[in-house]
Amino acid sequence: MYTTSWCPDCHVTKRALEARGIPFEEINIEENEGAAEIVMGINGGRRSVPTLVYGEVAHSLSGFRPQKLDAFLAEAGL
Repeated sequence: MYTTSWCPDCHVTKRALEARGIPFEEINIEENEGAAEIVMGINGGRRSVPTLVYGEVAHSLSGFRPQKLDAFLAEAGL
């Protein structure tokens, strides 16, 4: 999961994943070299966080809604 420390949607997404018992690795795009470029490549040039990646499935959950997380998890087979 690509995040920033100040992103409220990132905090909500982390809590939602933890509540479901789904482990994740957090990558802060402001602290990890190259991470912002990966996020921009996924999101059409936007630094949109949180961006979740599982295998070939990648989605931005910016503007978090539980339905967005459900859709990502379903597509990822989680």
